[in-house]
Amino acid sequence: MPYRRILETLLARVPGARTALLLDVQGEVVVGAGDLGEQQRLIGAYEGIALGIAGRVAARFDLGPVRSLTWRHAGGAVVLTTLKDGYYVVLSLGPSVLVADAARHAEDVRLRLEEEI
Repeated sequence: MPYRRILETLLARVPGARTALLLDVQGEVVVGAGDLGEQQRLIGAYEGIALGIAGRVAARFDLGPVRSLTWRHAGGAVVLTTLKDGYYVVLSLGPSVLVADAARHAEDVRLRLEEEI
């Protein structure tokens, strides 16, 4: 499946990245690369909830669609990238990862996956 290879390439390009997940609109993992433990799957599903909230806020204020969200937490960072048809990618990062670099690579992956979906 080309999706897995795309996600594995993303992890290889971002040193310190833990997990890359492709999820559907219900927050179910379609495919993943890296640490695929239950905790990472739950984080991915909760990211979908955050994406829904951000999307509703953006729509309410006529800001256009949300393409990505990035935030730091005590154990690292997360980059969330939206795709067409409600799919999204969650990239989980360790604490020392350069988030801007990871976000740039996640955008490249977004473009590649958009071609495949």
